[in-house]
Amino acid sequence: MSRIAAIYPSDRVTLREVGLRDGLQLVKAPPTTQEKIDWLVAEVAAGVRHFEVGSFLPAARFPQFADIDDMIAAASALNAHSAALTLNERGAERALRTEVDELVCVVSATEAHSQANMRRSRAEAIELVRHVATQRDAQAPAKLVNAGISMALGCSLAGDVGHDEVLKLAESCLDAGADIVGLADTVGYAGPRAVGALCARMEKLCGNRPFIIHLHDTRGMGVANAAAALDNGARVIDASLGGLGGCPFAPGATGNVVFEDIVFLAETMGYSTGVDLAALGRARAIAEAAIPDETFHGALKRAGPPNNASWAAGPAV
Repeated sequence: MSRIAAIYPSDRVTLREVGLRDGLQLVKAPPTTQEKIDWLVAEVAAGVRHFEVGSFLPAARFPQFADIDDMIAAASALNAHSAALTLNERGAERALRTEVDELVCVVSATEAHSQANMRRSRAEAIELVRHVATQRDAQAPAKLVNAGISMALGCSLAGDVGHDEVLKLAESCLDAGADIVGLADTVGYAGPRAVGALCARMEKLCGNRPFIIHLHDTRGMGVANAAAALDNGARVIDASLGGLGGCPFAPGATGNVVFEDIVFLAETMGYSTGVDLAALGRARAIAEAAIPDETFHGALKRAGPPNNASWAAGPAV
């Protein structure tokens, strides 16, 4: 437990920047490696410390992640915590030979999405988590294994998803050796009541172990859902600069919650994020220049923060 607590402490909110992975999955023309590194450097300067920097996917199909080794090296040089997606055994083997700090596995909440996304059953996906954890223990015990449960709050292929089923999958992932489990509203189906209820049950399951909430703003519920998650035990939130992102294997999946807006939300709720919003704006400008054909979102970008400091003066946590 000490390993996970050191990376994701329970006494503060940790924001994971997924823009360099999830945010680039559907872009028309990806940024160059140097542009991505400039983006990374600017966010680190703004106080961001946790990044998904890419995926160990075939470069022929996903050329935007062909530079994954370079991105991991860049994050390591900046002393930033790096994570990368590993969807199969080959990807995990590659990841274990790098300096990446966290291997991200995916377990779909529904069989339909599991087959579409990974071409394997949910049971087989859990066995992959077990395989990755076992290989990690043998080869690189300092690395974390993250099991993200996609479609945890509703599936565009299969419809409703029961919370009991999601909690069962989460428990199976922990039993298989995952250090941390994430719950993903992959297609933005949920509202605050459902997010809060699932997070409350997840907190009870995990005890003093943190869990991740990964939200999409497809239907405008992202910030409200993040607030409900924080109110019900979530302390690690995924977000993407400018709300970039979407899953190529999930019909209707559009952008993640906006990183800047989640920083603002957390601060107004009394949680220190360690992120400088003005500096984060400079990072956003770098990303916008690198991928000018993409649409960036965000209420904070439109309106700016309030002109006084009281918005960040919530109760101490």
